[in-house]
Amino acid sequence: MSVLIIGGDKIDTIKGILDELGKFSITHWDTRKKSSACRKEIPKNTDYVLMLTDFINHNAMYKYRKEAKKKNIPLICTKRSASSVHCEVCKFLKMDKCKE
Repeated sequence: MSVLIIGGDKIDTIKGILDELGKFSITHWDTRKKSSACRKEIPKNTDYVLMLTDFINHNAMYKYRKEAKKKNIPLICTKRSASSVHCEVCKFLKMDKCKE
């Protein structure tokens, strides 16, 4: 499965969570630079987008939500905390491994 993570600076913990839940090909865009954040397009081979809402600029969030919907790519919005990411990905994958 291919996942695009948008937002956040350091995602090592999130990569670990995704490795625990299955085999994922991960692409990460930090969207820190305002000039380049909204110029990229979601890659064609993306199975779903994981958006870290507490580390993303609002224009990028709006653009990628709209683009994911247009391309029928599932979008998961969550905070960057490990427990939030774990629960939201488990819900998406329909797994009962949520640690609340």
